[in-house]
Amino acid sequence: MTEFRPPRRLRLSRAIAAAQGPLLLAQGRRLRRETPRLPDAPLPWEGRVDGGGSGNEGGASRPLHLLVIGDSTAAGVGVDHADLGLGGRLAEALAARTGRTVHWRAAGRNGATASDLVRQYLTPALHGPTDLVFLTVGANDALALRSANAFRRDVRCILERTFAAHPEAALLMSSLPAFFRFQLLPEPLRRSLYRHSQSLEREARQLVSAAPRAHMSPPPPPYTEGFFASDEFHPSAIGYKDWADFAVEDAWSVGFDRLLDDH
Repeated sequence: MTEFRPPRRLRLSRAIAAAQGPLLLAQGRRLRRETPRLPDAPLPWEGRVDGGGSGNEGGASRPLHLLVIGDSTAAGVGVDHADLGLGGRLAEALAARTGRTVHWRAAGRNGATASDLVRQYLTPALHGPTDLVFLTVGANDALALRSANAFRRDVRCILERTFAAHPEAALLMSSLPAFFRFQLLPEPLRRSLYRHSQSLEREARQLVSAAPRAHMSPPPPPYTEGFFASDEFHPSAIGYKDWADFAVEDAWSVGFDRLLDDH
């Protein structure tokens, strides 16, 4: 069997990072030492946002069930109440768009990679009713310099297991963070992380674009003032709202709402 070799641009991102390894490791250690470690949002990571019928004719429809699964952003790091985190903000945006009540829940943990989600969190998370999955993963895979091939394998597994458990569900995947805009990160760590994250994102986009009931958000616009929490790394309540509004608006612009019409 021919040995798999990733495309040159993907190999290059890791090669550059490896060549800069001692400096990147030193910068990473200093960053972890000096950056405040914010806690997860307090439990429970679930809630409900009432619709009100002001959206797309859906006021009388049955509620939507949203599952957010991923890393620290699924865990609501950066806010002091889960309703102000990614799950709550996505539910608000969806309720406003559809006019339907949204029941949301989140699963995952701070620091989780795609492999962690597959091994520890995905199966129990998929047990509940699920109409829409929002997947936020990849930042920690980039930080750990995981290979694009390994990331692709894990994302494929997440997609396959999600649709096997819920064939009529839809899945939205977030783009990876725009690390080059993180002023907290020193150079060359900032540029190296961004370069490698883009190699991972290309792999995920190929998989998601091939799935008929899935969509991946485009790269985010410039982060607005107040987007980051006090650690300058995770979103604040403002940042989570901006992110959720952007993701839902983009999904609707490509007709993603049709996938939820029959739910």
